Amino acid sequence: MKLHPIWQEYPDLQPELAKTLDLMENSVKLKNKPVEIAVMEMVHAGGKLLRPAYQLLFSRFGPDQDREKAVALAASIEMLHTATLIHDDIVDEANLRRNLPTIAARFGNDVAVYAGDYLFVCCFKLLADYAGSLRSLQLNSRSMEKILNGELGQMDRRYDLTMTVDQYLENISGKTAELFALSCTVGPLESGASEKFAKECAQIGLNIGIAFQIIDDILDYSQDATAIGKPVLEDVRQGVYSLPLLLALEKGRSELTPFLQKKDAMTTADSQAVYRLVQQYDGVARAHQMATRYTDKALKAIRKLPADAADTRGELEQLTLRILGRKN
Repeated sequence: MKLHPIWQEYPDLQPELAKTLDLMENSVKLKNKPVEIAVMEMVHAGGKLLRPAYQLLFSRFGPDQDREKAVALAASIEMLHTATLIHDDIVDEANLRRNLPTIAARFGNDVAVYAGDYLFVCCFKLLADYAGSLRSLQLNSRSMEKILNGELGQMDRRYDLTMTVDQYLENISGKTAELFALSCTVGPLESGASEKFAKECAQIGLNIGIAFQIIDDILDYSQDATAIGKPVLEDVRQGVYSLPLLLALEKGRSELTPFLQKKDAMTTADSQAVYRLVQQYDGVARAHQMATRYTDKALKAIRKLPADAADTRGELEQLTLRILGRKN
């Protein structure tokens, strides 16, 4: 299985990420071939493996190094992440994921539901086989609950023109950031680090995850105007109001509201108007500022990690700067 090109710059991490992918593939064994094919296609779909990478890097902090266990836990986290993506695509009625047809679009919702469910099973089987204590199982269970609450919060606030920035941050803290926090927690905890240190690592992951989601949302409003129809039209028409739009509403509510009130009847021309207004009222610029603040919090904490693991600390800083779009 081929790794994403980003990992060519991390030769120490590459072999373990390759083993993570291999373990994911070897964990999928189903009698029902349509579901097995669907699961394998998602595993092979070319994700960056960011969450497993953070888990592997943070697992280097701790006195009890077990790289086989670290790889297994990395695979479990990626399987959990992949399961949530499959179910998200069903709810969102999405046709594409990573420029490929979604499992639901190709095989139908029934196969997609079972594929996602099976990956949850694979995740917990790996945890049961490799986790050193019930603590990791507890953390995964609580993370799943927080992820679900974030998704439900987003669903509950569809088309909600009174939605606040704090409510948005609460949703993405569960929906996206929680899995980054889990990735940064389980590694050191299973390597024998203290609970206090693991919680500090979790906060790093939470800040990375919040910044990551904000930047992802910014991309919908940062493309060339000729390319904006699909992402902006889909999100806004589905009533998913992300940070750039919420910030623009603070200044340009009277102009934006007539378009947003059309809900799923919005046209491409309407979405282009929303795009321009979000730019005009500094929604993108202000969202960038917020993403930078969360990025800086994460980097500040990474730079305070133990000095005797300077190489790992440097890799974490470099990776975080890269995925969050910062050069220094």
